[in-house]
Amino acid sequence: MFRFMLIASAVLACASAAATYSQDASAYVVKSAADIQPEGNYNYNYETSNGIAAQESGIGGNHATGGFSWYSPEGELVQISYLADANGYQPSGNWVPTPPPIPAAILKSLEYIRTHPQYVEPAQRSSGFGRAATYKPFFG
Repeated sequence: MFRFMLIASAVLACASAAATYSQDASAYVVKSAADIQPEGNYNYNYETSNGIAAQESGIGGNHATGGFSWYSPEGELVQISYLADANGYQPSGNWVPTPPPIPAAILKSLEYIRTHPQYVEPAQRSSGFGRAATYKPFFG
């Protein structure tokens, strides 16, 4: 019985591994280049056999520009380009999510808040017991 369970589990493990095999697992680099200058300038690029590609150039610590691409599971080419500088990472491309438009009612509310500042009551001195304090000299 033990032998049967051992063989059955080995067959199931092989079948599972064959079903989850991916072409990406056997991908290899077909093109790769990098150039780093002593002043901090650099650029690199690479491409793999399964259609993944990336490139970047910049000045170390200051800014970088580049992009990357791959094929989605549906077979569509996805391309993203970016700029990274003092303003942060700024990606662009058709696949970068964008926020939905702000509804008109919210815009109207924000405009109302902007044009009607909040009233702030002047602060009163208080003794901490809910009434204004009167200051009397201790001796005198």
